[in-house]
Amino acid sequence: MPEFADEAEGPHEAKRETRITLLAHRRALTGAQRADAAARVQAELVALVRRLRPTRMTGYVPVGSEPGGADLPAVLRAVLAPEAELLLPVLRDDLDLDWAVYTDSASLVAAGRGLREPAGPRLGRSAVVDAQLVVVPALAVDHRGLRLGRGGGSYDRALARVPVSTVTVALLHDGELVAQVPAQPHDRPVRAVITPAGGLRTLAEAPGVGPPASAGRSRVG
Repeated sequence: MPEFADEAEGPHEAKRETRITLLAHRRALTGAQRADAAARVQAELVALVRRLRPTRMTGYVPVGSEPGGADLPAVLRAVLAPEAELLLPVLRDDLDLDWAVYTDSASLVAAGRGLREPAGPRLGRSAVVDAQLVVVPALAVDHRGLRLGRGGGSYDRALARVPVSTVTVALLHDGELVAQVPAQPHDRPVRAVITPAGGLRTLAEAPGVGPPASAGRSRVG
């Protein structure tokens, strides 16, 4: 799910330049490459959901070249227990995130800016607080856990409400887990990332997480 910049509060120039580069790389991926990446990311995320068995988690509907594939909510819903809740974000006019329950693909409606959102009742911005697993988009994440989004700050606000012990995971393409991203004081870290080739990786300096694996997959939770 994209974030959108508030033009009155333009992002730092370093962030802007980094976004341009990363988005160009994503646009250059072929359809086959995107499909393969989506399948790999979904498989890793499904394995994590099965291990954690959350009673409430969040996801999003990937659009365009975002990792995870457009069917990500349906894949997550299928692996959750029947009584568990999958919350998807609803973008507010102030660029903060509300949340609503996803039931099936028919529950999604077209929203502004090319997004699809659940049509059901809004649960409020604080609904994310009770999620045991929070899945977020990113253009890049560094080894501190800091993520680069689209510039609107939507997910930084949501992550600020999440307890430090909550498992927070960003979905990336290969090459988007980087040494360092440009950061500002309001930026909030995630605890782990999933990439197609690297699988699930915990991050060294993310809150509540021990040292990451030196290579390959590692466990969260």
